[in-house]
Amino acid sequence: ALAILLTCLVPGGHNQTPRALQESAVPSEVLSREQAYSLVQPSLLQDAKVSNLSESLPRSSSSEPPLLPVCAKPADIRHVFKYINTIVSCTIFIVGIIGNSTLLRIIYKNKCMRNGPNVLIASLALGDLLYILIALPINVYKLLAKDWPFGVQVCKLVPFIQKASVGITVLSLCALSIDRYRAVASWSRIQGIGIPMWKAVEVVLIWAVALVLAVPEAIAFDMVELSYWEQHLWVCMLASEQKSSFMMFYRDVKDWWLFGFYFCLPLVCTGIFYTLMSCEMLSKRNGMRIALNDHMKRRREVAKTVFCLVVIFALCWLPLHLSRILKKTIYDQTDPNRCELLSFLLVMDYFGINMASLNSCINPVALYFVSRKFKNCFQSCLCCWCQRPALSITPTDEKGSVGKWKATGQELGLDRSSSRLSNKYSSS
Repeated sequence: ALAILLTCLVPGGHNQTPRALQESAVPSEVLSREQAYSLVQPSLLQDAKVSNLSESLPRSSSSEPPLLPVCAKPADIRHVFKYINTIVSCTIFIVGIIGNSTLLRIIYKNKCMRNGPNVLIASLALGDLLYILIALPINVYKLLAKDWPFGVQVCKLVPFIQKASVGITVLSLCALSIDRYRAVASWSRIQGIGIPMWKAVEVVLIWAVALVLAVPEAIAFDMVELSYWEQHLWVCMLASEQKSSFMMFYRDVKDWWLFGFYFCLPLVCTGIFYTLMSCEMLSKRNGMRIALNDHMKRRREVAKTVFCLVVIFALCWLPLHLSRILKKTIYDQTDPNRCELLSFLLVMDYFGINMASLNSCINPVALYFVSRKFKNCFQSCLCCWCQRPALSITPTDEKGSVGKWKATGQELGLDRSSSRLSNKYSSS
């Protein structure tokens, strides 16, 4: 996938630089702060020619410092990349809407699925659904368009939703890791069906903390006017000038804050508590009663599911954070070879943004393949939706209707035996 993006984005080899990253086309304050979740339109600066760029450069006097050298062969973003990105985003949108909505319906409708871990998974799915509905369409538009027509309110809302969604995911994964350790540590306590009150309070706290941590993002983003080919365009981006010292500090350390809290925290938390959980299981393995073997197997399956979600999160977000850290550490504006590096970093940036968006729709798919219980529930739920038109074409007499319902229930596995089977696989 990275090779395809390289072909689409850098059509002239390593000596070309994307025009969206040229210091001569945009103020240097803009380029020095290409933050994660930035809403600056890449197509804004892709059609200018080198001659026009050189003519538009201000003349420097002997007392002023010399301007940075201009990249001789700027590379445009090909339209094929826009089409590929749009297709990928539409696929993520469709799969994410269906998968997360089905996951929420399964947990809401089935009493056997209402437990502590699943309410955290439902919270994670709701956060992903919020991001897919609001932020993803805006991200597609800002790649295809130049100007920002949605106003300052939407400009602040979209990065706020993006950051809040990631915060909900991070804190939910940490809570799931802690919950799995507690479940194994208290192996003799068999939890019944239902959501404990403290678990509901935990979900509320997760959302509250995620929303509070996303407030600086809404404050930092603003509409900025840029001059481009004798046009005055308004773009939504991280403003270079902030009104308070705290926001100036946030702007400077944002990349490291994103990498530390929104990426490393769930990995460290999972590593610590899964190590403790493994030690706990090894120490109590010989003393376990045989009657609890099936119960412990179900808890291990849930632990495996949570670990899979954390691994998927790490794989989806690693490219984006890696490109930001490389931009922060090894990029030097005075280096004459910076153009080649910026070309590579832009490719990594777009690839990382698509991978990060993929995380919003892939969790239901992962649950389908990892958890037998979720797989059975997904199949039953999707089959019910597919069979719903057939149920409406039933005979009008009472006996025929009853017979049709019974037959359909047996075909879909909704009879009493399947209900007992689903209760058998219910986990704590």
